Amino acid sequence: MATKETVKNFLSQKHIAVAGVSRSGNAFGNNIYKELKQKDYVLYQVNPNADEINGDKCYRKISELPDEVTGIVISVKPEESLSVVREAFSKGIKNIWMLFGVESKEAVEFCEANNINYISNQCILMYAEPVATFHKFHGFFWKLLGKYAK
Repeated sequence: MATKETVKNFLSQKHIAVAGVSRSGNAFGNNIYKELKQKDYVLYQVNPNADEINGDKCYRKISELPDEVTGIVISVKPEESLSVVREAFSKGIKNIWMLFGVESKEAVEFCEANNINYISNQCILMYAEPVATFHKFHGFFWKLLGKYAK
C-alpha cells in the first residue's frame, strides 16, 4: 500500500519519465504525460516504437533517458511491468509509480527486494497538485474505500 511518505517522495522528483505513451496519443500514459507536464514537471516519454509523440521527443529505451531522470510512471500491460521496472532500476531510477492495474506481483517483489521507492495501484493524478476536479472526486472515493495513501 502506498503511504503519504512514498507519494511525497515520488512527487518531489522534478525529472520524470512516462513509460507507456502511445503513438496514437490515446493511451492513459499519454494523459498522465500531458497532465504532469502542465504541473511543471520535466517529462520524458518512453515508447520503443517512436522517436517523437505529439511534437515531444520520445525515448525508445529507458537506458537512453538523461541521467537527471529520477522517477518513472509506468503505464504498460501488467505482463510488461517487471521488465520496465528492471530496466528503470538498471538505469538507476529508484522512484517508480505503477499505475492502477499495471503492476504485477513480480514487479512489486522486485521493487521490495531492491529497496525501490514504489507506488502501485494508485493514480498519480489523485496526488499531483493541483488536483483536477475529476481526480479529487476519484480520491474522495478511494478514501472512503480505504485505498488512498495514508
